[in-house]
Amino acid sequence: MCGVDGQDIISTFGGQPATLSMGGGQLSPSIEQHLLGLAEGTRTTLQLPEGDAFGPRNPELVQWVARAMLNELGDPNETYAPGVVVQFPTPDGSGQYAGAVVQVREDGSSVQFDFNHPLAGQAVTFEVNIIGVMQ
Repeated sequence: MCGVDGQDIISTFGGQPATLSMGGGQLSPSIEQHLLGLAEGTRTTLQLPEGDAFGPRNPELVQWVARAMLNELGDPNETYAPGVVVQFPTPDGSGQYAGAVVQVREDGSSVQFDFNHPLAGQAVTFEVNIIGVMQ
């Protein structure tokens, strides 16, 4: 998978092939739709327009989180810097979601996180080689 700059983001062509289960949440529903119906032996490149692969960027998913809450969820001595990815528990405690640090308030009272997928809103090139299909 390549981003808009043409650089590989994820590649399994040089190593062990990826095994994916459709509908299992491993890929976005949009990417799965592009893969459905491809026959064994198919090698193709999918050009997905901006926002198609991982949805549009949502400015409401850039949020400030109080340092007090971060201290409750993790290590109170943790330092946060732009670009660091932090895992948060889902409200029901059954899973996790990630947020990337955007900035830290000068007084340290809160940290701004971007909870968008890192490729949200971007065009993506997805190269696939179907080596087998299991029913």
